Amino acid sequence: MTGKGPTVNPYYITTAIPYVNAAPHLGHALESVQADVLARHRRLRGQPVRFLSGTDDHALKNVLAARTTGEPVADFVNSAADRFQALQGILELSYDDYIRTSSDPRHRPGVEYLWQRCAEAGDFYQDTYTGLYCVGCEQFYEPDALIDGVCPEHGTEPERVTETNWFFRLSRYRDHIKDAITAGAVTINPPQKRNEVLALLDKGLQDFSVSRPAARAGGWGIPVPGDPSQVIYVWWDALTNYITALGVDRRSEDYEFWWDGDGERVHVIGKGITRFHAVYWIGLLLSAGEPLPTTIHVHDYVNVGGAKLSKSTGNIIDPVDLVKAYGVDALRWWITREVPLLGDTEFTTARLIQAYNTDLAGGIGNLANRTVALLHKHYDGRLLLDEEPVIGPGWDSADLDTARAALRSKIDAALRTADFRSATAHLIATVNLANQLLNAAAPWKALKDPDGDAHRIHRLLSRVVQACRTIRSELAPFCPGGAARLASQLGDGDRVAAPDPVFVRLA
Repeated sequence: MTGKGPTVNPYYITTAIPYVNAAPHLGHALESVQADVLARHRRLRGQPVRFLSGTDDHALKNVLAARTTGEPVADFVNSAADRFQALQGILELSYDDYIRTSSDPRHRPGVEYLWQRCAEAGDFYQDTYTGLYCVGCEQFYEPDALIDGVCPEHGTEPERVTETNWFFRLSRYRDHIKDAITAGAVTINPPQKRNEVLALLDKGLQDFSVSRPAARAGGWGIPVPGDPSQVIYVWWDALTNYITALGVDRRSEDYEFWWDGDGERVHVIGKGITRFHAVYWIGLLLSAGEPLPTTIHVHDYVNVGGAKLSKSTGNIIDPVDLVKAYGVDALRWWITREVPLLGDTEFTTARLIQAYNTDLAGGIGNLANRTVALLHKHYDGRLLLDEEPVIGPGWDSADLDTARAALRSKIDAALRTADFRSATAHLIATVNLANQLLNAAAPWKALKDPDGDAHRIHRLLSRVVQACRTIRSELAPFCPGGAARLASQLGDGDRVAAPDPVFVRLA
């Protein structure tokens, strides 16, 4: 996509790129699906969209994991990264681009370019540092940031490390970062996460190490320009992927259109890496003279048995297994229907099944199937399309008509803040209104009455199909496969297809 195309502002959205030291878990699926819903929703609204994901290959934990297998690091990383990229098909993710930081030819030149820009700004210096280092987080911790002496993310005791590294003058940019957030140039969502970042900034910022000794990393990573004894710190390397994938070093048309223009630049991340994206990344971009992201959506964690999902601790739920057992519609629906905007979420298969059966199989699926079945049985599958209210004894289509007309704007408002739970609630509220209307009109009874008004019932069923078509369209970002099957059943114009259950109830 280049600037010569649509005049609508572009929407560039990314996920964080995960380490590949172990198989993907449900937390990775959650983030990818959430970002995918936002991307599909904007495409549905006619906005130019580019959706990027990838893998973070240059982590020390990847090196350590490879050593346990006896494989060369590059071979281990490549094989492990395949499992993450395979989620695209399994979860019906609509990536436009995918970057692997160790092997994509776009990445290293971009990293080196940005490093040089920061060096020209005078923001690097060498220093010797002793600190508490968590390999799982790939970061140093201050003692007061630990909980009972262990990492708050992984529950492991950091190792004391002394290194001579290159440091970035992050402290220079504290006020600039705070101004960008408070002025609304960078929106951090939800507001509670924004407040946490501002509180962090109010405490002051320390410069941070942006390289590691090449010997300690086994030579794995991108060498520091002009200093091959050091490799660039994995977080500095990884954060740049959002613009190295666009050709920042070449000032490519993709870069100019998607990042250096008037569009939205959106990151979807987990709460554990908020500091890196809302502070370090903004500082890096300010130093390099690059535009900032416009929005950072922060999600909380998925827990199982009260504990955070983590590759490092082995507490994982495999999303591939869930899709095999329950289908991709069920998993995508649970992620968007059950996970709140704020707060960790406890996962159980019972909750996944209940959400699917209640909302999809028993809700929209049942609504569409019984309406289409009545139309085929009594009206040869034909519709009477008009916009006049349909009123009968004890029932009126007005509430459904109003809800259908308002559904699009309600979902737009919810997804602007990545409130997937509210967006899906609006969908299901419209489904429930349609089912309530059918139950009140009881067309299956009215059509058996010789004195019943068959024409009015025909108009009512047609009106419900029109509502179902709107629901199907708005459902597509959340459950693209299920929405496509619904579209086949509901048809378009003045005909519907033969009834066939779209969402089969799970046992």
